[in-house]
Amino acid sequence: MTVIGFYEEVTIAGFGGQGIILAGRLLAHIAMKAGKEVTYMPSYGAEMRGGTANSMVIISDKAIASPIVSNPNSAIIMNKASLTKFGPKIQPGGLLVMNSSLIDERPALDETIDIVAIPADDIAAELGNSKAANMVILGTYLQKKGFSSPQAAAESLPDVLAKRYHKTLPVNTEALLRGAKFISKG
Repeated sequence: MTVIGFYEEVTIAGFGGQGIILAGRLLAHIAMKAGKEVTYMPSYGAEMRGGTANSMVIISDKAIASPIVSNPNSAIIMNKASLTKFGPKIQPGGLLVMNSSLIDERPALDETIDIVAIPADDIAAELGNSKAANMVILGTYLQKKGFSSPQAAAESLPDVLAKRYHKTLPVNTEALLRGAKFISKG
């Protein structure tokens, strides 16, 4: 019997300004620090803030042949438009972590997909920084998948966040931990 090992394809999607690119870069960074093979491919519309943005991340124990994610094992979705575009592509048996602050109904997807709805925008607002919603939802994803921890992500933030934003490290760390706590309650 051949053991394949760990292999995870993730799509993170939303609109520009939601921190989609940062979330993908942070996920790739923590996976590399954990000794995994990683590919990371960001994509965003020309209009930037308010336009579409997504990050494709592949994490594996073995070499990765292509950075393209067509049918992800997991998707982290921040808004309705991204859910419409990427939700149907999630593999059966996969995981959808969605921002229920902006997505108000359960999507009609394959019944084997595990759907976690977290009010990421609301939690970020409670923390005093609405821009931390990306960290809330990433913390939820990490807690659910278990291959790395929200704490490891918090420790990697200074490496991926521009120095001018280091003042946001405490709120982003708390956002990651709150996202993890949300899933732990369920």
